[in-house]
Amino acid sequence: MNLDSILIKAYEKNASDVHLVCGEKPIFRIDGELTTQEDFDSLTKEYIIELFSGTFSKIEMEKFNDEKELDTSYEIKNITRFRINLYWERDNPSFVARVIAKKIPTMEEIMMPKIAYDLINKKQGLILVTGPTGCGKSTTLASMINEINENRKCNIITLEDPIEFLYENKKSIITQRQIGFDTKSYKNALKHVLREDPDVIMVGEMRDLEAISATITLAETGHLVFATLHTISSSQTIDRIVDVFPNYQQTQIRMQLSMVLLSTISQRLVPKIGGGRIAAREVLINNSAISSLIRENKIAQIKSIIQTSSSDGMFTMNQSLESLYNSSVISSENYKARLV
Repeated sequence: MNLDSILIKAYEKNASDVHLVCGEKPIFRIDGELTTQEDFDSLTKEYIIELFSGTFSKIEMEKFNDEKELDTSYEIKNITRFRINLYWERDNPSFVARVIAKKIPTMEEIMMPKIAYDLINKKQGLILVTGPTGCGKSTTLASMINEINENRKCNIITLEDPIEFLYENKKSIITQRQIGFDTKSYKNALKHVLREDPDVIMVGEMRDLEAISATITLAETGHLVFATLHTISSSQTIDRIVDVFPNYQQTQIRMQLSMVLLSTISQRLVPKIGGGRIAAREVLINNSAISSLIRENKIAQIKSIIQTSSSDGMFTMNQSLESLYNSSVISSENYKARLV
């Protein structure tokens, strides 16, 4: 058994994630469920360290030993790529890998709403893709970036931690920078990105005040900016952004956000009838009514505007779930369990 054999098996079983924990056999997440892989042996501390040392570079292992954490990516040639996190747990090394699709799916394949095609043709503004961990945010972003790549002549710069999907230049030029390797931090990368002549910027995650502030400023300066947040709804997304700032800055941030925000796309994955998962989404489009609510700090009223603005391309999570249920894509059980 080596690490490649475990990862290849996960790919063959269409797993989304791989967990290696001391004292356990490898565990795969398949269609959202954790399943122990009985055809592998249980893992010891010494063997996991041996797996790591035989797979990752000397620099990566030094970083892991120094910082006790490592985010990186790994590729098995002719198979696919994996997003990797190494960490320690009670003095035992542990491992989680996200299996990255070999091919970037099209927006049509992941059933992106029609309004998303209009959004990616905008010249400037902020598009936020949000949701909990493992809900397909990276896949959604990749499909949108690649759609631009295939149809527009742009200089696209992505800031990722780590790099997941790899793009092939088509009509656009795409530069992918990995935090911690190609640049020291999101802060440094965002500070210098304007000197790199971008048209489109993708920020893998807005993690703190500085990153959020810089991302909003980039959208203000005439660039189309994509970013992610770990929030579950449009209202929560706006609250999270504003609440990061001190009280004396919040009025200014609400004003900026009301002007630069194009859309929030909040999503979660739901098991499909017959296997696999599909994204249910809430889509907010920043029209005049939404913009006014953001400026006036009436965030609680946003949901009602989304519910009644289907003509602008908006819909709530519940409306999306209902549509999937009525189309016999998801079961009644999964529909009812995820209503909010």
